[in-house]
Amino acid sequence: MQRLIESCHVDWRQIGASLHDNGYAVTAPCIPAADCERLRNRYGSADTAFRSTIDMARYNFGRGQYKYFAYPLPEEVQALREFFYQGLAPIANEWASLLGMAEEWPARLDALTQRCHNEGQCRPTPLMLRYREGDYNCLHQDLYGAIHFPLQMIFMLSEPAKDFRGGELVLVEQRPRMQSRPIVVRLPQGAAAIVPVRERPREGVRGYHRTQMRHGVGEIVSGERFTLGLIFHDAA
Repeated sequence: MQRLIESCHVDWRQIGASLHDNGYAVTAPCIPAADCERLRNRYGSADTAFRSTIDMARYNFGRGQYKYFAYPLPEEVQALREFFYQGLAPIANEWASLLGMAEEWPARLDALTQRCHNEGQCRPTPLMLRYREGDYNCLHQDLYGAIHFPLQMIFMLSEPAKDFRGGELVLVEQRPRMQSRPIVVRLPQGAAAIVPVRERPREGVRGYHRTQMRHGVGEIVSGERFTLGLIFHDAA
């Protein structure tokens, strides 16, 4: 999996600045097309890597389907999770400081995982999502328990305009005493969006305050859209 990680050229200064200024960031394409295809093919196979399958319509989450990975995670998923966590942990700690929080996120993912397990959050949360024509995902937050690392990632595994149309990533920032701010993000294949799990620090006239954010997916006009979701905390 070293080859996959070596393909992840990340400008962490730019990522941190974008998260600070905009509340989200987009990486350069960092999963090669061949690896995107291998991950997509895994979804429909009789793969024991998954622990559960969720039909979104059944729970009024939208329309579509997703599958949670089981432990041990596939090597490529584990490698991406560890690599990006190490880069995001300092940003998460900066956010905590700006918001006056005592929370200190560990430098390594295994320490966060152990913290989650000590609190009864033992189920892995990385997942793959499949959307087909007419599918969509309602605005939501991926909390899963009392411990929730403040940032998560959404990797585009399909090629927009070729594999599907529509299906843009949608973010909504719920600004206090103001109208909500809509954001539409179009990801190229192999790239990832980094978004808040629940809230972001936003600077106001009296310093920094918490601003709630949610994310979802617009309706798929045609084709099939696959994404890999990396959530760094485990679920209760």
